[in-house]
Amino acid sequence: MGYNNSWNSPDQIPERAVRQGKLSPFGSIDTSVGADSSRYSISGGWVGSLAGGRFSADAYAIDSSLNLFSNFTYLLDDPVNGDQFRQVDDRRVYGFQVSQQWGSGRSRWRIGADGRYDAIDRVGLFRTKARQPVSTVREDAVNQGSFGFFASNDFAWSNKLRTYLGLRYDRFAFDVDAKTFPENSGSADDDIVSAKAGIIYKPANLLELYLSFGEGFHSNDARGTTITRDPATGEVADRVDALVPSVGAEIGGRVFLSNAVQATASLWTLRLESELLFVGDAGTTESSRPSSRQGVELGLYYFGSKNLSGELELSYTNSKFRDDAPAGREIPGSIPLVVSGGVSARTDSGWLATARVRYFGRYPLIEDKSVQSDGSLLVNLRAGREWGQLGAFLDVLNLLNSKDHDIDYFYASRLANEPAQGVEGIHFHVFQPRSARLSLRYRL
Repeated sequence: MGYNNSWNSPDQIPERAVRQGKLSPFGSIDTSVGADSSRYSISGGWVGSLAGGRFSADAYAIDSSLNLFSNFTYLLDDPVNGDQFRQVDDRRVYGFQVSQQWGSGRSRWRIGADGRYDAIDRVGLFRTKARQPVSTVREDAVNQGSFGFFASNDFAWSNKLRTYLGLRYDRFAFDVDAKTFPENSGSADDDIVSAKAGIIYKPANLLELYLSFGEGFHSNDARGTTITRDPATGEVADRVDALVPSVGAEIGGRVFLSNAVQATASLWTLRLESELLFVGDAGTTESSRPSSRQGVELGLYYFGSKNLSGELELSYTNSKFRDDAPAGREIPGSIPLVVSGGVSARTDSGWLATARVRYFGRYPLIEDKSVQSDGSLLVNLRAGREWGQLGAFLDVLNLLNSKDHDIDYFYASRLANEPAQGVEGIHFHVFQPRSARLSLRYRL
């Protein structure tokens, strides 16, 4: 597979500039922001019988590059040249996964391993003006590798009761060569063991209940594991943990109301030892406070015939930081209510139509919840016809021509003639206006 692209695209823009009539909702403060990127990959796999079981293996190699130009704060940090910056990432990635499965009937075992190695020739942050270099904030070369081993067992105790047990071991190693600030160079490694378990009980043909538990993790930026000095400020910086554990649990059920109608419901909880939060003036994320989330998810699915289907899904999540802080306990950007649904219809003559809706409820933009996003509603429509192997389709995106926002952030930025400390406010990216897209498809 191969991909190469370049573009100009506006970042989020300050709401105050739109309210004051200085900028269109589709405009940009810095018209030179955008990016160019490429990605080339090759992958392969094999599945077959081996050692009395079923063996599978996959491997891949990727070569990718990214030059991303952004400007979120405009004239806040550098009133002369502006705050545009360039993020660079040039890397080669190699990975594999192998697994072996044995058993049939009541008990099935699966063991396997996977690994990934990233050779990052260049990753950095640079100050720029109209895409021309101004200064270097940080430039590094990074080598990072990970290896994981896992084993799992599915066991059917009866026609009504099944269990799942799994165990996984992961190890990560990082090596950072800090070109700009050699004191930030170094090596780090960490490992973690994660367990998973589940029980599935089917008291009747129309009902299935389940209870599951799982441990997991997320990894932090390798450069944060060896840092000693903040390259932007020169101040002493704290290192972050390489791996951050999480634990979750879920209880739920599936109800088969008929051959055409199914419903699902679940209650879940998730605890993270550290959140990753967006930093507006750097265009990146930083490790933050421990959090917990609890939620409920509901789903209703209809498969009435080959000509008509539909689904409706709803989720509500309560997200909070676990520790107390003067700023508050809300997690910026965490969306409490999400509703999505769709209806698809098809005729025997080949005509088809699909309508989909997605709703995001209000969500906090800062920790005390005093500033919130209004949420959004988006409706898309597709209609078309198929003639054997050939199909023609018309997509109408943002059917209602909604002026809602794709994303909202709250932070300080500075426009021309504004105070040196900048102005705090909402920065947003609006939905694209109603648009139509015609496509043709041919199946071999």
